[in-house]
Amino acid sequence: MMHHADGEVLGEFLVSARSLAEYRAMFHLSDDDLAGRRVLDCPGGAASFAAEASALGAEVTAIDPIYATPPTELAARATPETERAVAWAHSHADRYRWDWYGSTAEHAAIRRGAAARFADDVRAAPHRYLAGSLPSLPCPDDAFDLALSSHLLFSYADRLDADFHLAALLELARVATVETRVYPLLDYTGAPLDDLIDHLRTELHDKGIATSLQKTGYEFHHGADTMLTLRSAA
Repeated sequence: MMHHADGEVLGEFLVSARSLAEYRAMFHLSDDDLAGRRVLDCPGGAASFAAEASALGAEVTAIDPIYATPPTELAARATPETERAVAWAHSHADRYRWDWYGSTAEHAAIRRGAAARFADDVRAAPHRYLAGSLPSLPCPDDAFDLALSSHLLFSYADRLDADFHLAALLELARVATVETRVYPLLDYTGAPLDDLIDHLRTELHDKGIATSLQKTGYEFHHGADTMLTLRSAA
């Protein structure tokens, strides 16, 4: 249940339908990051990334607990879920910068288009969509070259503690042999999480995983212009 009265409490995790263009901007992705590479999108939500990036030659696997739902039902739910997420963003419009999209209407159009593409793909290529959730993924070590994770870690720091974040980041590093990229580094209210990020980077460094903060080409939430990058020292 979402409580709109106080404008702060987001009761449920939002299932968002983001596009390849948004992923490119959020994660600073180049064609070289995608073509011929094994890419994990976790949590995938109702994004069209797996469909669009696969068309560019990437081998994409999206993982999300919602994929335990049969593909036909997932396809049917994609649009209503997207409308819920769009409504949340538009009802809190002052928290966001709309310049990347141009307007709230263009934002809604991109999300609706992504939901439709996801709905088609989850029926046509269900093998791309695995049921699973952090911090324990149904994948062997080094199953991917690149792992992407958006709008779960940090976004829901109000209910996912530091231990969960560390376990999830270690799990992403376990399955991604080259690099993991995480965005955004704020919670969904826009609160900065510098202490949590510093703690996690120290813990990861102690475990042989190098981290860096990199600017992105995308800032939707005010101040959300940075991603966290993990690279194993091995």
